[in-house]
Amino acid sequence: MAGVQSGRATIRFGVFEADFRAGELRKRGVKIKLQEQPLQILQMLLQHPGEVVARDELRQKIWPADTFVDFEQGLYNAVKRLRDALKDSAEKPRFIETLSRHGYRFIGTIDEGVRKIQSLAVLPLDNLSRDPEQEYFAEGLTEALITTLAKIGELRVVSRNSVMQYKGVHKPVNEIARQLEVDAVVEGSVLRVGRRVRITAQLIEAANDRHLWAESYERDLRDVLALQSEVVQAIARQIRVKLSPVDQARLGIVHAVDAEAYQAYLRGRYHWNRRPVEFKEAIQCFKEAIAKDSTYVAAYAGLADCFSGLNVWGIVPASEGSAKAKALAQKALEMDDSSSEAHVSLAFAAMYHYDFLTAER
Repeated sequence: MAGVQSGRATIRFGVFEADFRAGELRKRGVKIKLQEQPLQILQMLLQHPGEVVARDELRQKIWPADTFVDFEQGLYNAVKRLRDALKDSAEKPRFIETLSRHGYRFIGTIDEGVRKIQSLAVLPLDNLSRDPEQEYFAEGLTEALITTLAKIGELRVVSRNSVMQYKGVHKPVNEIARQLEVDAVVEGSVLRVGRRVRITAQLIEAANDRHLWAESYERDLRDVLALQSEVVQAIARQIRVKLSPVDQARLGIVHAVDAEAYQAYLRGRYHWNRRPVEFKEAIQCFKEAIAKDSTYVAAYAGLADCFSGLNVWGIVPASEGSAKAKALAQKALEMDDSSSEAHVSLAFAAMYHYDFLTAER
């Protein structure tokens, strides 16, 4: 007798994944439209793979006595919709077998070998607008997703500098994953039109090039930080990484942000990543972001990094560079002590100001 699968919230078979906690059926990571009753039938069949699930069991579970419907017709329609979703047939079944006058049986192979994903890389998001002036936005959101995912303690996330070498490079995902030594890869695209932003992301398991999850999100720019957190939490659910209370708190802290301030901040990070040549442009953008939103903690951290960088590159002395950076980072932490960006900026500034006690905190 086959083992009962009732303890599993997510079950994979073939190119399909049934997520009963979310109430979804996905094919190669993409959600398939399926009504509640067909999904309930699938759940009962998957809970007892290889066993006959009697028609009476289905009736009691899905069509209780106080439900006034034609059971025979309802069951026929629900199974037909399920087979349509699975591209299955009653004549030559691959998943759902009919046993005349008795019930149904799941005859597919359930994937038992789900690896725990402990490391991943976020590849540069594709700029769907094809406008070179929007490259800063796609690059900035890539870095933002990396930073947010890195807040998960159990997960190793490859740095921005390591993944940006793959921008515009067309290589098989499993080859990139092997080079970066990760279990999975996140790839996707971004499109900004006016004040709206749409992110499409997909999670791919490197070992077998299997699509585990895919989704599109569209939000107002003001809610882009909440969007980033939503994407990261969806990825965390798919890779089954356990979020500690600290992780949950970090991901749960999101604020609305001024759209123009956010774009200025992303431009600042874009120029910062091209230091030392574009220090001036980065500083100007971070100052613009702060002028638009005087409580924008990340912008203060970005500006602090710039002043630290000016000192590191020998452009200004420590008294002008790292001292200013330290003050800016401390101001950011006064506004939000939970900001990882501000803590890193303070450590960076303090180290080059020879304040090693502060840098070690």
